[in-house]
Parts: sequence; structure tokens; C-alpha cells
Amino acid sequence: MNQPVSHEHKHDHHAHAHGCCGAAAASATVQLRENPSSHARLSRFRIDAMDCPTEQTLIQDKLGKLAGIEQLEFNLINRVLGVRHTLNGTADIERAIDSLGMKAEPIGAEDDGSANAPQPGRTRWWPLALSGIAAITAEIVHFSALAPEWMVAALALVAILGCGLGTYKKGWIALKNRNLNINALMSIAVTGAVLIGQWPEAAMVMVLFTVAELIEARSLDRARNAISGLMQLTPDMATVQQGDGQWREVEVREVAVDALVRVRPGERIGLDGEVISGQSSVDQAPITGESLPVEKGVGDKLFAGTINQAGALEFRVTATAGQSTLARIIKAVEQAQGARAPTQRFVDRFSRIYTPAVFAVALAVAVIPPLFMAGAWFDWVYRALVLLVVACPCALVISTPVTIVSGLAAAARKGILIKGGVYLEGGRHLDYLALDKTGTLTHGKPVQTDAKVLQPLFEDRAQALAASLGERSDHPVSRAIAQFGKAQGLAFSEVDDFAALAGRGVRGTIDGEVYHLGNHRLVEELGLCSPELEARLDALERQGKTVVLLLDRSGPLALFAVADTVKDSSRQAIAELHELGIKTVMLTGDNPHTAQAIAAVVGIDRAEGNLLPADKLTSIEALYARGHRVGMVGDGINDAPALARAEIGFAMAAAGTDTAIETADVALMDDDLRKIPAFVRLSRQSAAILMQNIVLALGIKAIFLAITFAGMATMWMAVFADMGVSLLVVFNGLRLLRK
Repeated sequence: MNQPVSHEHKHDHHAHAHGCCGAAAASATVQLRENPSSHARLSRFRIDAMDCPTEQTLIQDKLGKLAGIEQLEFNLINRVLGVRHTLNGTADIERAIDSLGMKAEPIGAEDDGSANAPQPGRTRWWPLALSGIAAITAEIVHFSALAPEWMVAALALVAILGCGLGTYKKGWIALKNRNLNINALMSIAVTGAVLIGQWPEAAMVMVLFTVAELIEARSLDRARNAISGLMQLTPDMATVQQGDGQWREVEVREVAVDALVRVRPGERIGLDGEVISGQSSVDQAPITGESLPVEKGVGDKLFAGTINQAGALEFRVTATAGQSTLARIIKAVEQAQGARAPTQRFVDRFSRIYTPAVFAVALAVAVIPPLFMAGAWFDWVYRALVLLVVACPCALVISTPVTIVSGLAAAARKGILIKGGVYLEGGRHLDYLALDKTGTLTHGKPVQTDAKVLQPLFEDRAQALAASLGERSDHPVSRAIAQFGKAQGLAFSEVDDFAALAGRGVRGTIDGEVYHLGNHRLVEELGLCSPELEARLDALERQGKTVVLLLDRSGPLALFAVADTVKDSSRQAIAELHELGIKTVMLTGDNPHTAQAIAAVVGIDRAEGNLLPADKLTSIEALYARGHRVGMVGDGINDAPALARAEIGFAMAAAGTDTAIETADVALMDDDLRKIPAFVRLSRQSAAILMQNIVLALGIKAIFLAITFAGMATMWMAVFADMGVSLLVVFNGLRLLRK
């Protein structure tokens, strides 16, 4: 969230990369200096070799030693590194990255790499196939004793060099930079096996490791592509009207705001916009997750990445390609993957201690028994090498991020935008949900149902005055009164000195006279309430209607009743939340009678009315004081204090609200409240898979470590144990992507 918060669970942007390749943070920001300079500038580089945390760790450690570098921004999906620095040029940065065996290509400071994100290259299979044949032949020759030992060694060397040079290169760079990643451990293990004469086993270990790495990389690409694939939803070209009135094909990224664009039936819409002519149905599933097409006409919003189905439409562009709703979704999800979830932070800390400890234990296993216990050097060095391979934390390290990435991607497909793994994990803990009323439980488009003039002198003017004030407001109740006035064909007056009074109403000057249009609270604050008026208000409010009054200095001039309709989806959503064991409370600025009436219709446990934004915050605090884990659902703007204080803030109808994606922890891309129980179920499923993966990773490791100490494990068994568990946790995490 972008507001200040008091919870310790909010984003932890200081990411620590692992010494193991996996689908960890797709985007992470690392602050290297505590007091950043105001003169720092941002340089961006494309680094094709930077696609997993192994490289991120090396780059972070290397650049962290350079003076003048203050912050690193890693985008592993697009393989783009952002560096905030005070250097005169970028030559030092490029040289430092080059020393790690990677090439940094400078790109534009505003380029996030999404336009030309690298695609997976074609794997050259023949060297791996040749290595595999050589390794198998070496095993056969060794066991059958059909050829001299030098032939076995030669075949083994062919296998190791054919597929292992890349591993050795990465391992050497890691060791030079004092980083014990999987490449370093595997290089040590294979080299050790060669030095003690275990040629066939060394060859087979390197081949199996390379094959497993390829399979794992392809599997992890599926999780990565679930997000990066969103980038392909918008077309490259759009049909734009030119200054001479002609329509021409123009690249989407070059189209400016307010340009006129035409989209034919069956075409994908390339930019956000507002329909100015035509009528059609549009498939908005890529943005909102809605299963049915939505009817669009003049004045309706269109979103980039959606599909026009029936008729031709012309629309005015409201956002550039880089600022479209879809672009903001992609950016938000990428940033979300850089925010460490609690389980992931635990695994990070564990692996930082675990890997050096395992290396020390392996060294002790290799040296202590032969020196002090009369053990055979060959046997104990071999066990130490097997131990290095078995104990590699690769499976544990990737078990969490691949699950989190899959969960975030699965949610995005459903139209649920989760701002980080911390919220995906936290959803399962919620036991109380606070909900705003207007636009959340109701359609948010109330209509005027009653009007009563209280001062006869204003019989002909009251509705026009109220409608004039209401037209200047963005509150649904005020808009309903304005719409009623328009439908009656009334002439609206010019309003001067207009002011919105938060939680109360509006004020404005018409023809030199100050008028208020507001709720019961405003009338009381102005000291203009009376027992007779109280009775009138009470009678309408008990019908579930919201009442506002038109007032001048002398007192109330007229009252207007407005009613909102409850969404059918709200009833189902509340029922599903109750089935999940989550209690509900409605927090609204409407009067208590209306609040109770709506709560009864929807099935909400409790309702509180007449609340200002600060009062909603107090209600959230009261729930916390009683030991509850609280979520808050609102529009992402007016309810900002309560959304910020809640453990998880949900913004409704984010696709229609410019700032909702930035202001909430979870943004629901349409106005369907049923997405919240879907989010809770996804959170619980993710937590279950996370626990399964951690138990699998640690449990199988423990079993094989015991077998290793007993002298029963071989190196190729160790590779199967390590990479087998890695693949197992990857595939288990990917289950979240299944529809």
C-alpha cells in the first residue's frame, strides 16, 4: 500500500536473492545506501543472462561494493536492471557486470523492458545428447571392464565438458565472489569425484544435473510466463484518426491521449478509452475475470487487452499504452513478486545459514574420520561429496517463490490483483471483514425515490437547486438527485464557492445565497434539526432509504430520499464468507436505519452507520483490540484510512478507479464481491501447498542425509534426490495455475 501503516506485515522491499536458480522475485528493489542522494539518476540495463536469483545475488554483491551506487531495481521477468547512482557514466557498472560473465546493455531510463522482453532461446540439444551417450557408455565400460580405465576417463571427460562448461563457469564466478550457490556446489562435487577417480559417476552426475536444470527452467517459465504473457494481450497496432480525417494503422505505443481510435468486431482493443460512437459487447475477462461479455455504448469505458465482439466502436483514448489499466496490472504484479512473503523470508534466512553450514559439515565429514578415526580417505571424501549434492537447499529455496508466483498469476486470471505474497499468505488468517456499503454491497447507482418540499416558497425551485448542487458532487446520492433533475428537464443554476464536506454533503453559493445539500449529521451540526424533521427522516430511513436535505441559513427547505439496490452477488458473497468462518460488519456513512435494512437483506452480521472516514478507522481498531484479523473492503480512495489500517485492504471496481490499484493490497478488477471468498480460498490453498513443499523439501533431504551418513548413497542418487525434490515442489506449486 502507498499509505503509511502501522503493521509490520506491509511490504518488505529489501529483497535478498538466493544462491539457487528459481522463480523467485520477478521484481525486487534493493536499497544499498541509507541516505540516498537527491542527485542520483536512474540507468537501466538489459542483462540477458540475469533470469534467476543466482545472478541477482552476484550482481547485488558486486555492485554493492561500488561507491556511488545507491539502489538496485531487479526485473527478472524482462531481465532488466535499474541502477540509481551518482556516477558520471555507466562504464564502471558495465565493467563490474562483465566481470561476472554477463553483458549489460544500456537501455532508456523509462524502459521497463516489457516492449522487447526476451523470449526463451532454442536449446541446443545435441551437446547434451552426446554427453548423455558418453556418460552411459562410460558406466557400461567401467562395470563390464571391456576397455582400459583411460577410455572410461576419456568418455567421462567428453560428457562433463559437453554439458558442464556452463555450470563450471557459473560455479567459478560464484566462488570468486564467495557465493555458495548450486553451481558452485555441483562444480566442487564433480571435480572431487574426478580427483578420487570416480569418472563414470562424475559424468553421470553432471549430465543428470544439466537435464534436471533444463526441465526445471522450462517448468519455472510456466509460472513466469503466466505473468509476462499478459504483455501479449494488447495488439501492436491501432486504427487511429489522423488530422486530415483519414484512418491509419499506428503503433499502439505511439498513440496519444485524446486520439480517436476505431476497433472492428473481433479485434482486440489496444488502449484504454471512452466510447464516443457505436454499440457492442466486449469480452473483459483478461482484465476483470468476468465470464460474460459486457455491453458497451457511448460514455462507457474500454480497457486495453479486451476483445470487441459484436459491433464497431470508436473511442477516445484516455491513457497511453504504458499507463493503461492492463499495463498497471502487469507492473503491480511484477512488483508484488518482489515483496517477500513471510514464509519466503523465513526460507531466505534459513538458506543463508544452511548452505555454509552444510559446506562446513561436508568438509568435516571428508577430513575428521580419516585423520582421527582411521577412516578411509576415499570413502569419507566420497560421502562428503554426496552430502554436498544431497544437502543443496535448491528445492527448499524455490518451493516458496514458485508457489507465490503461481498464486499471484492464478488470482490475476480471476480478476484479483494481489499486491504481494504477504497478502496472498495473509488472506487465510482473516476472521472478520468490514465492508463499505455504496458500490460495494450495492450497485452504487442509487435513484431518487421521494421528494418533499418543507418551505412552500421553494415549491418550484427546491429540486432544481438540489440538482444544481448534486451535479457538482461525485457522491452517488448527490448524483442521483442531479440525474432526477435532468430527467425532469430542469434548468440548472451556476454554483459558486462549491465545497465537498467529507461524510456530510456539499455546500455552494447560488445567486448569492449559500445552500447546503447534506445528510442528517450536517443538519445537526448546523443546528437546524427539529423533532418534526427527525420524525420525517426516521420514517424514510426505516425503509432503507438515504435522506438528504436542502438547507439555507434559515433551515431545511426540502428533503430527498434516495435508494440503492443490493447486488445479487453480494448476498452470495456474504454467504460464502460465513461458510469460510469469516464474520462481517458493514461500515457506512449512511444513517443507521438504512445500514440495518441493507445488512438484513444481504445477511451481514452487524452494521454501523453515520460513520466518517475516521470513524471507520476507529471501528477497525476496535476489532483489532478484540483479537480479530480484519480485512476492509472499500473504493480505495474515500476509505483510505480504514483500508490502510486493515490487515488486507480490498478495493472494489479497480478497473473503473484510477488510483485503486495503487491504494489497496488486493484490487478486485470488477465490482463482484464474490472474488473475496475466492481470494480467501486461494490463500488457504497456497498456504497448504507451501507447507507441503517445505515438508517435502526438508523431509526427503533428511532421509537422504541419513542414507549418506550410513554410506549407502551414491552421487547419482544424490542428484536424483536434489533435483527430483526440486521438480516435485515446482510441479506442486504450479497446481495453483490450473483453472
